[in-house]
Amino acid sequence: MAAEFAHRSVLVQEALRGLNINPAGRYVDGTFGRGGHAGEILKRLSAEGRLLVIDKDPEAIAHGRVHFGDDSRITFRQGSFADLKSAAEQLGWQHAVDGVLLDLGVSSPQLDNAARGFSFLNDGPLDMRMDNASGESAAAWLAGAEGAEIARVLKEYGEERFAKRIAAAIVSARDQAPLRTTAALAQLIADAVPVREKHKHPATRSFQAIRIHLNRELEDLSRCLPQAVALLAPAGRLVVISFHSLEDRIVKRFMRDAARGDRFPPGVPVTQAQLQPELKRIGGASRPTAEEIASNPRARSAVLRVAERLA
Repeated sequence: MAAEFAHRSVLVQEALRGLNINPAGRYVDGTFGRGGHAGEILKRLSAEGRLLVIDKDPEAIAHGRVHFGDDSRITFRQGSFADLKSAAEQLGWQHAVDGVLLDLGVSSPQLDNAARGFSFLNDGPLDMRMDNASGESAAAWLAGAEGAEIARVLKEYGEERFAKRIAAAIVSARDQAPLRTTAALAQLIADAVPVREKHKHPATRSFQAIRIHLNRELEDLSRCLPQAVALLAPAGRLVVISFHSLEDRIVKRFMRDAARGDRFPPGVPVTQAQLQPELKRIGGASRPTAEEIASNPRARSAVLRVAERLA
């Protein structure tokens, strides 16, 4: 069993209110992590209630089986929430889910465990895969990607303004020796960036970008959202917690468009009902309180959005 690393779930009470839990309902936690949200959902379910939990990270699923495996109400699936529909349909949950929760991004145990290669503060192998048994590691990708492709990833997923400089430095360095550790990459980026942001390590944006790219985080999110809505029963809730603008933009636009319904050419006389919207948005965006941020600084950028399936 892998070493335990602490994790504090974000916006827990807000997420539970958003899910509007029916004790006998069926729920999906698409990002189990260390079970913070899942555990709170289970507390609110009766013996008839059911919870499906999914996570890419095999360590997260292993943790869940140890800590929740004796609870017959919970089912574990290791994989991406991009395959949410298939996982739920295996349980016969077509159009019968009362709530789907997605808590996006990387978890604290992944960041804190240097061996996973996510952190630029703790030296470890340059991996960054949420499922480290499949796919390409950060070291392998950086060894083979064209400089222009590295720059594109840093710019697009990290909004890094020095993307071209960093990419050029990576290509130059790997010609001398392979990049194998997080410390080596973080130092290379720090040396390449001419301007420092206050209270932010110069490697922050690049590490985020590489992680998002390797794990197909935005692509998986875009695939998952329509599947989640299709699984929901009438009045079922979709609750999404995001941690940076790229994720939140996808979620916000998806919920807006699903609440707007079908599009017709300007001037076509149609009623709101004829537009056939799938969702209605519940409230506005929720953010952590100052107290939560003070006790858990990783919560500071979290944004929660809720939508409800229409009949």
